[in-house]
Amino acid sequence: MRLILVSLLVLPAFPQGDSAWTPEHSMRVQKVADVVPSPDGTMALWTQTRAIMEPEKSEQLTHIFLYRNGGVQQLTRGEKSTQSPVFAPGGKHVFFTSDRSGKKQIYRLPLDGGEAETLSDWKGALGAFAVSPDGKFIAFAAAEQDAEEEKARKEKRDVKVIDERPRNHSLWVIPVESDAAGKRVPRKIASGDFHAGEFRWAPDSRRIAFERRPTPEFNDGRRSDIAEVEIESGSVRTIAGTGATETQPRYSPDGRYFAFVQSAPNASTLDGARIALLDRASNTTRLLPASADERPQLMDWAGDSRHIYFSEPRRTRSAIYSMPLDGPPVLVHAPEKGVLRAGDTLSRDGLWAGVTVESAAVPVEAVLFHLPTGRPTQISQANTGLPRLPLGETSVITWKSRDGMEVEGLLTLPVAYRQGTRYPLALIIHGGPAGVFSESFIGAQGVQSVAAFAARGHAVLRVNPRGSVGYGNRFTRANLKDWGGGDYHDIMAGVDRLIAQGIADPDRMAVMGWSYGGYMTSWVISQTTRFKAAIIGAGITNLWSMWGTNDIPSVLDDYFAGSPWDQPELYRQRSGLFHARQVKTPTLFLHGEADLRVPIGQAYEYYHALKQLGVTTKMVAYPRTPHGPQEPKFQLDVMQRHIDWVEKYSR
Repeated sequence: MRLILVSLLVLPAFPQGDSAWTPEHSMRVQKVADVVPSPDGTMALWTQTRAIMEPEKSEQLTHIFLYRNGGVQQLTRGEKSTQSPVFAPGGKHVFFTSDRSGKKQIYRLPLDGGEAETLSDWKGALGAFAVSPDGKFIAFAAAEQDAEEEKARKEKRDVKVIDERPRNHSLWVIPVESDAAGKRVPRKIASGDFHAGEFRWAPDSRRIAFERRPTPEFNDGRRSDIAEVEIESGSVRTIAGTGATETQPRYSPDGRYFAFVQSAPNASTLDGARIALLDRASNTTRLLPASADERPQLMDWAGDSRHIYFSEPRRTRSAIYSMPLDGPPVLVHAPEKGVLRAGDTLSRDGLWAGVTVESAAVPVEAVLFHLPTGRPTQISQANTGLPRLPLGETSVITWKSRDGMEVEGLLTLPVAYRQGTRYPLALIIHGGPAGVFSESFIGAQGVQSVAAFAARGHAVLRVNPRGSVGYGNRFTRANLKDWGGGDYHDIMAGVDRLIAQGIADPDRMAVMGWSYGGYMTSWVISQTTRFKAAIIGAGITNLWSMWGTNDIPSVLDDYFAGSPWDQPELYRQRSGLFHARQVKTPTLFLHGEADLRVPIGQAYEYYHALKQLGVTTKMVAYPRTPHGPQEPKFQLDVMQRHIDWVEKYSR
């Protein structure tokens, strides 16, 4: 069964006054996420997020919506966001989190009318929560308030000793109903020298399985194992604790099995992962057959406990698969175009899934999806009010790289494209490297607006070079110890194809990318002068200093077979900074000042080098900003600066 997204979604109306897509239009596109079916599959919840840009406001506001009886109702309102909606087991209430009271708390809202009730009174840092299957308890992960730390902060003596006192989350439970005194007293059920991550209730509501790792730091994610705690006694036992990474715990509905995802034994981020199955009666675990991309994202079990659903990237699209207890995975649904993103919660019978769907030409909406038949029901209308402006046609193209490897990418033609006419080219490189460009809406919020480039007469090429996900683990691993090698040639071969086809004007080309895409941009301009403009967004420019200052140095260990002192020449040779003398391309740097993933020093190093060498350059730093712009005004600024820089130097 295949899902055709364009026929599913309602196209927006065309208001007067709009003529061409701009970054401002992208900021009007709402984000849709957290699609959750009700236990009986007749209703669904989801969140919609819109940008608020007022004189003294620049924020994303998220609220919860309900689909019921064929209609849509906005459940939450106000100036504070509400998130993480879930149904009560009986389907009569909705639980969610919000910081509307000043601190993030858990709330319960009756669906038959009435105000939301505050269920928690947590003074520390509140994480994820989940309601027990019997509806009696709420489990949540949280860190307690640290009075000593707060006092030190107020007294201006809040020094931070690195790697000491990690803000680990413990597991807690509170009763859904208050006691005689009107209180809900939290009880700690699992704590220790670990951080509790994703967790799931057992079907009998007597146990919880949870991810356990040393600290919440991203670099410790690969050290995750899975443990189980008994609610009544607080007794904790290890379910999966090997040298591999174990994540995504899932109990089968009948309680006989337990599924999770396990990486290769060395816990490398690049060796792929498989679904593991624990038979609880025999306490034996076995790996199920590998999935196509070896990166399964578990959804949940089917109601009969005979197979588990998971999703995975599938080239420029995505798909839902079923993994039986015995036998290989089975493709359940794959869109003929566009992207389907599945959540991790199904209806109680395992028949209904909440998903979002979008395509290059149609913005994202929420869909209630019947898994056995593939029958979709669009339930949101978040973006039906957008202007129906002309968008450049997007298609998937393939070509051969220098070594014969097949490479794929997305080509968006300029609006009003005429065959035989050459156009300026905007080459965009994705992050990762284990990322992928998918057939998502080209007008959505982001760091580059593909739709705006196309509206201004640019062809846009987005390449999925070796190292990308969605093409199998061998393809993902094909750039080990070779950043700037085969991936560079993959990208250049795609550009050459567009020139040979008469689409791209070789004298009017620009290159840009964010994160690893920024790395590749810094590398491209150090290897060729064929591009007239470059934008490096949050880019890695010096692998040596990147290793020692970012929050996941182990990822570079994976890619380069060791640390800088193990591979000194490789780290130096594959850093764009060390080839700065060859750069002639006018280069714009965009970087967040609060970026831990790629610290802003990476931009300063290359910027100062190009400035000293006399290359035209500019650097823009964004306060409070992590690895990508979060505040809407900054997002708009980033998108517009891409267009302005390209049109100034490569038009």
